[in-house]
Amino acid sequence: MARKEISAGGVVYMKEQEGLRIQLILDRYGKISLPKGKMELGETIEETALREIEEETGILGEIVSPVDIIAYTYQNSVYGEVNKEVHYYLVEAKGGQLKPQVEEINEVSWYDSKMAWNRQQKSGYRNNDAILRKALLLLGVNV
Repeated sequence: MARKEISAGGVVYMKEQEGLRIQLILDRYGKISLPKGKMELGETIEETALREIEEETGILGEIVSPVDIIAYTYQNSVYGEVNKEVHYYLVEAKGGQLKPQVEEINEVSWYDSKMAWNRQQKSGYRNNDAILRKALLLLGVNV
């Protein structure tokens, strides 16, 4: 039987006077992505999402709503087939300092919603398109 692995993360946003800002990370492979990571023992999926966001980007957030779950299978050199589930949440930034976790990612920045969508389209992972689109819709932005 395939192993199961659960990760969680989020689409982090903040509302400023100039409007909505969306957080995107540039991962170590040079791709635009969203903060996420593996669930640790004793954590809820929500706790995992918030911890990973804080670890990878320095931002303290609050979950506003679930966005979606991406499920896929990959081959692990030790365990063989792994069924992976990534739970994404819409997360409002509440504090902290924007600071990339250099071991994991190259940079983290805020973008207006159109720019965020353009960057995702240009250099993001295809399975994140639907996540960002759904999160923007929840925020009232149609792309």
